[in-house]
Amino acid sequence: MAFKKLLASLGAGGASVETVLTEVNVVPGGVVQGEVRIQGGSVNQDIEGLSVGLQAKVEVESGDEEYKQNIEFTKVRLGGAFELQAGAVHAVPFGLEIPWETPVTMIDGQALRGMHIGVTTELAIARAVDSGDLDPINVHPLPAQKAILDAFIQLGFRFKNADMERGHIRGTRQRLPFYQEIEFHPPSQYRGLNQVELSFVADEHAMDVILEMDKKPGLFSEGSDTYRSFQVGLHDFHGTDWAAYLNQWLSEVGGKRNWF
Repeated sequence: MAFKKLLASLGAGGASVETVLTEVNVVPGGVVQGEVRIQGGSVNQDIEGLSVGLQAKVEVESGDEEYKQNIEFTKVRLGGAFELQAGAVHAVPFGLEIPWETPVTMIDGQALRGMHIGVTTELAIARAVDSGDLDPINVHPLPAQKAILDAFIQLGFRFKNADMERGHIRGTRQRLPFYQEIEFHPPSQYRGLNQVELSFVADEHAMDVILEMDKKPGLFSEGSDTYRSFQVGLHDFHGTDWAAYLNQWLSEVGGKRNWF
């Protein structure tokens, strides 16, 4: 059970907010459940609204500049306006749906470096600053996603890093304003590759799998990126040898180094 407390910065006598998550381990398409507890301060306060949402820290490229931006990609309002009496306690339960496209933050129980996703809590108080908080969640891969990730590990790839980038991958079912890239170091048999970046874009039926393969430069040629994509059903992926399937493409692109 995750527990985090936020003291609202509202001056003397301000309210305090506690967000308690029933379970921090979730999967895309699932639900994170919890409770928001509001503790009245020493004075009555008018509450304009209470909401919870999901937030991700995303990389943004703007010209030659790169910076991080917090993007709230889903939000649910919990009830309407009310007056919070001094010393009163309100407990508001919630269930927040996890979008199918939500990036994974865990692989085989290990946290992916660079992933920051959590539940935000916002209490809007009249004539005062909104207060917010972030409670991290662990997003585990769907079975179909895990099958692809396991195939990379089986082929000898090593996890390098992961990030979330603002923008859209063309030709996919993407709806969120950002996407995830999971980066791998290739094993020696793919000597023509620097790295491979893997992205998932899922909905309730299937997912697009996108590979960006970074080829090493030759003596008289620059390095280049090669893209491949395919679709995997969320419920009918079991019959495919994904390691063999991926190896066909990876060997074609990076099985040897192009010197010229």
